[in-house]
Amino acid sequence: MLEPETLERLRTGKNLLAFSGGVDSSALYHLLQEERIAFDIAMVNYESRPQSGEEEAYAKELAERDGKRLHLLRHPLKPSDFERQARKVRYSFFEEIAKNEGYDTLVTAHQLDDLLEWGLMQLCRGCGAAEFVGMRPVQKEESYTLVRPLLFTPKKRLLEYLERRGIRYFIDSSNLSDAHTRNRFRKEAAAFLMRESPEGIARSFRYMLEDKEELIGSVQTVLRFERAVLLKRPGSESRTIRQIDRILKSEGYLLSAAQKREILARRSVVVGGVWVVVVEGERIWIAPYRRAKMPKRFRELCRRCRIPPKIRPYLFSEGAEDTLLSELCGRMDEPFSS
Repeated sequence: MLEPETLERLRTGKNLLAFSGGVDSSALYHLLQEERIAFDIAMVNYESRPQSGEEEAYAKELAERDGKRLHLLRHPLKPSDFERQARKVRYSFFEEIAKNEGYDTLVTAHQLDDLLEWGLMQLCRGCGAAEFVGMRPVQKEESYTLVRPLLFTPKKRLLEYLERRGIRYFIDSSNLSDAHTRNRFRKEAAAFLMRESPEGIARSFRYMLEDKEELIGSVQTVLRFERAVLLKRPGSESRTIRQIDRILKSEGYLLSAAQKREILARRSVVVGGVWVVVVEGERIWIAPYRRAKMPKRFRELCRRCRIPPKIRPYLFSEGAEDTLLSELCGRMDEPFSS
């Protein structure tokens, strides 16, 4: 069930498994054990359901039994906008652990049903071929490599595996509620398709992943400073917004369809009050949104370096020195290679 492409990475990396005690992560835990792959586990307890305490106790039990470190975060969340908040908390926690403890690989239990549900949701929002496939088995992030060994495995096979071996797992009751959009897609659309031909769906996604790489192309980074980035803009509008989307996703921010349209229409946008995106000629600037009172000398140097006004406060607040601005000036004067 584990993707061969991911096993090579997992045998050489320092691995951290995102664990919840549900079907997917419980199956992945034991499959990795069978492959004798070393890993520790990380869990976030949102304290949102009565069984949250039992799931935490289960994680502690597995860690103690198998000699693994358990990184645990208790972070209560309110029901409103739960999924988006939970994702933000979860991945911020994982990134902090990776940086502090030296994990270079984050392992998650996303599987084929997840891949299909995501694609169907994007389809209904209006997406291109590249956006329909939202995940890859191996994906490089800034602080770690994200690995999804089960991405082409149907959830049904994972459940059968657990039942056959008598392995304990929990069912998240919130996954049964029609209040969540994703649950409705799962029950009313994805479930039917997965019953019809999971093998064909897995094959199709493999083909589309190959096509996606050609459609998006590589991101050409000209310069990074802290969390600010300067990119070479690709030739088409669709590839431009896809590359912006890729950078912001790596920072944990998901653009809405309306925000994507606004970026392409206005070219200089503060997104969600937290990110600045500026598309200017051959360049794409992306940086956290800041406000700062800057001295005249700094503003003038930025002007000469053709740094957009909305980007300047972040550079100033993060202590950008004259040497960095001078380097930027040099880069501005060089023609970008194609």
